[in-house]
Amino acid sequence: MNFKAHSIQDLARRIEPPNELLRQKARAHLDTLTKPLGSLGRLEDLAAQVFAIRQEAVALPMTKGVYVFAADHGITAEGVSAYPSEVTYQMVLNFLHRGAAVNILAGLHHVDISVVDVGVDADFENIDGLLHHKVSRGTYNMLHEAAMTQEQAEQAISTGLKIASDAAAAGKKMIAIGEMGIGNTTSASAITCALTGATPEKATGRGTGISADAHLHKVAIVRAVLQKHFIDSADVSPLNILSRVGGLEIAAMTGMILGAAQQSLVVVIDGFISTAAAALAVAIAPPVASYLIAGHQSEEPGHRLLLDHLRITPVLSLGMRLGEGTGAVLAMPVIESAIALYTQMATFASAGVSGAS
Repeated sequence: MNFKAHSIQDLARRIEPPNELLRQKARAHLDTLTKPLGSLGRLEDLAAQVFAIRQEAVALPMTKGVYVFAADHGITAEGVSAYPSEVTYQMVLNFLHRGAAVNILAGLHHVDISVVDVGVDADFENIDGLLHHKVSRGTYNMLHEAAMTQEQAEQAISTGLKIASDAAAAGKKMIAIGEMGIGNTTSASAITCALTGATPEKATGRGTGISADAHLHKVAIVRAVLQKHFIDSADVSPLNILSRVGGLEIAAMTGMILGAAQQSLVVVIDGFISTAAAALAVAIAPPVASYLIAGHQSEEPGHRLLLDHLRITPVLSLGMRLGEGTGAVLAMPVIESAIALYTQMATFASAGVSGAS
């Protein structure tokens, strides 16, 4: 299945927002629980959102999955990362050997983990445990040419759509979106600027921990990339942004988010990179925004810009900047706590407790 641009737009038009009447019904129920009105704060917002997304079919335990999409980036040739590009391949092996942070957190919180090769510059030779969906061995260097062809972007989006369909068929109710790709914060910074109009200085952070001088160089690279692809172009459509300055893992995450919304799954996005994919998905299909929960706010400045752009308040703020889906997985127990309170707390009437006067 390879969705062309017109097919992606057709799918986007079929995505409906969660039922607002159900959300209001959930808020009304929350107000009957044995607590002062609104005293559970964001937990009440989360419970009502999940109730509306899942169309009242909310029960614990929720079947959860985290999907880690991996790909390489040609822009690493410009020295924008503290780590060499082969780390993408090495970290994929680490995920499969259950040695990464996301593996530990996923195991602790009973979240199934899936690792997807959508564009790693290496041959995994059909290694077990990996979802093999390689479109190409990384993107082109976007400083000099488009990161990928439109056909490659569409193929990666199709991969995400298929995995979302498979997740729903497997009984998943809540998914976390993660990634691995050396150089992908540079891509996310360019996407952020193209979508929001932010300057490279405001959207570009230190990624994997580069020095101050290297950060200035990275900002200059992002500026040059934007000038090459958008200064004389009126086409800032999400698919054009994706093909010119995106990554294969970002395209696949965009497809996964679109497909998950169509399947009425709760979508927990992670840090800067997965939020860039979410912003592209919302640009393609605005109703997708109501299916999103931001797991956390990372240390990357562009992440805050994207969260503000999407008008989403993160669940956690722990100073993290790892990626992999770690922040999204960490937020899942908080979301499940909100559901437990919603479904298990007594009401004033059932408990025989007097309400407020």
